[in-house]
Amino acid sequence: MRQIAALALCCSALASVAAQADSLATFQIVARDGVLTPATLTVPAGQRIKLEISNQGKLPIEFENLQMHVEKVLAPSAQSFVVLNPMKPGTYRFIDEFHPQTGKLDLIVK
Repeated sequence: MRQIAALALCCSALASVAAQADSLATFQIVARDGVLTPATLTVPAGQRIKLEISNQGKLPIEFENLQMHVEKVLAPSAQSFVVLNPMKPGTYRFIDEFHPQTGKLDLIVK
């Protein structure tokens, strides 16, 4: 009986975490041929956010911000996401490490 109660509690906790992830403010980023779009993105300060990244180009990308410990490699036609913890107001630069001259995104936190 205790095992069933423990399992129910674990399932409830997992459902709660999934519901919180679904309720995050979500922003779309598209990578195409060495360019990140949009080049500037404004997001709210003090709350977790989700960045959905889609590589619509013909080459792989590496979406990253090393100061924030974010690094995501995507093959052509791949999609993924990163969840960022609450941030203080400021500007945070993300790049496509494989295309550092053209693949830039300024995340403006207000």
